[in-house]
Parts: sequence; C-alpha cells; structure tokens
Amino acid sequence: MTQLQVRKMRFGFADHDVPFLWNETNPAFSAMANAVSFLAIAFEKMIVTTMAEAKPLLTEPVIAEEADAFTRQEGQHSMAHRQHARGLIKAYPALKETLDAVIAAYDELVETKPLKYRLAYTADLEATFTPVFKLMLDHDDTLFAPGDDRVASLFLWHFVEEVEHRSSALIIYDGLVDDPWYRMRVAPSIFKHVMDVVRLACDGFNKHIPLEVRKVDAVSTFALERRKNQFLTRIGRRPDYGPLANAFAHLPKREMAAALAGIVRSQIPGHNPEHEKLPVLAGEWFDRFDAGYDVTQWYTAGKKVADV
Repeated sequence: MTQLQVRKMRFGFADHDVPFLWNETNPAFSAMANAVSFLAIAFEKMIVTTMAEAKPLLTEPVIAEEADAFTRQEGQHSMAHRQHARGLIKAYPALKETLDAVIAAYDELVETKPLKYRLAYTADLEATFTPVFKLMLDHDDTLFAPGDDRVASLFLWHFVEEVEHRSSALIIYDGLVDDPWYRMRVAPSIFKHVMDVVRLACDGFNKHIPLEVRKVDAVSTFALERRKNQFLTRIGRRPDYGPLANAFAHLPKREMAAALAGIVRSQIPGHNPEHEKLPVLAGEWFDRFDAGYDVTQWYTAGKKVADV
C-alpha cells in the first residue's frame, strides 16, 4: 500500500503581484527557480500523460496504486506552478511565449518517444531530485527564507513531496520495463533534453525580463552555461544579458560534491532511492503539516499567529 499523501495547496499568487526577483538576495537562484516552475508544468504534464498510458499495463495492484498516488501528487504540483507562472505572466505577458515553448518541447517528447523512453525519462530525472533538493533544503535559510513567502513555500512543498515519492518513478519503471541498463543508456539524451528546456526558459527570461529586474543573466546558475556564454559573449556571438553569478557559491563545497555524487549514483543500475540521506527540513515539513500548520506560508504563518 502506498504511503504517499495527496495534499492540495493554494499559495495566494492571485492576492498580489508575483515578483520575478522573488529572492532579492540571490537573483541567480530566483531565475533558476522560476525556470524550474516553467519546466515543472511541462514535465508533470508529460508524467500525467505517460502514467495514463502505463497504468492499464500494470498487473501488480501495489504498483498501480503507487502510480495513481504519484500521478495525483504531480498533478497538484503542476497546478500550483501554473498559478506561479500565471502571476509572472500577468506582470510580463510575453513570458506566455516562453511557457508555451517549454510545454511544446515536452508535448513533442510525448508524440515522438515511446512509453518505455518516457518512463525512463521520469525515473532518471526523479532519481536526481533527492540529492539535489537535499542540498537546497539544507540551506533554506539563504535560498528560500529571504524571499517572497508564497514562492518559497511553493518550492519547499514541491521539493519535500519529491523526497516523499523519491522511489515511485523507479518502482513504476521497473514494474513495466525492468531494464536498468536501458535507463542508464538513455540518460545522456534525457539530461540533454532537460538542459535544453531549462535553457529555453532562461533565454525567454533574458529576452522578456529587463536586466534591472532580473539583475543577472538568467542562465547564471548552470556552470556549463556560464562558461559557454561568457565565451560567446566575449566573441560577440551572444548578447550581453548581464552579469553571470553562481546561486550556490556560498554553499560548502563538500556538500556540493556530495550532491553531485548523489546525482551520478542515482543513475547506476541497482540504485535504491529509499537509501538516500534525507533533508531534515522534509521531516519538519511533514510534522508541521500533520499538526495543522499553514505550510503555504512557511516562514510567516507562525509570526502572524504570534502577532495576533
């Protein structure tokens, strides 16, 4: 029986303007998170379509139940990120063009790639989330807390639920395909596609968001992109979209290395996400949710209660 819980969240993005630079202390992280929001909408739409194809083929009731709960969690994530994106597009209408392009990239994947590949895509990418999100959640005091609480709380919820269902995509893949070597073999093309879509979103941000708003080149967070774009800008092959910054420069190098090792380990046949080290914040989040705390205002709900 699955242990996943489907939680419906609303983050008040319609209440007042949604800033692009939602964490003013870290513009590079703000841009990266906004790109993740756009990608999440498209990727999770692909997941829902893929699981709809897969579920009739699942013969094990336990795996079918896992697929259903996983799909419903991802559907809630997509809905919440659409609310975030809608707020950004309200302020910068041309961003709809960018979001449409990101969604189209995943729609094309659904049209051109077989179910086996899309299940591998989901399993491979989901496997990386626990080490990556652990790094971020372990440093929420600098990455999330200084920012707009609606945006910060959206990402905290999404990331802890990704930790919660860290094994789901692999369970479903193994239930239908059960070929770890295929999953590893197609991983390079999968991560190239992910980076192409992220670059598509960031290019749209650079095109449609003024530098005085975003403060940095929107591709700043990604080391390979920083190096490549510095070179292209220097030789005049790419416009100068502003300074390139590293959102994670202040994090301990040892923890950065551990996250990278976790990403590599996640793609090796035999990897079991259940054995991953989990962020402490995830446990705190689930305890607070169960106790009735308003997790849609993670950093300010407690203060508001105290003020009353």
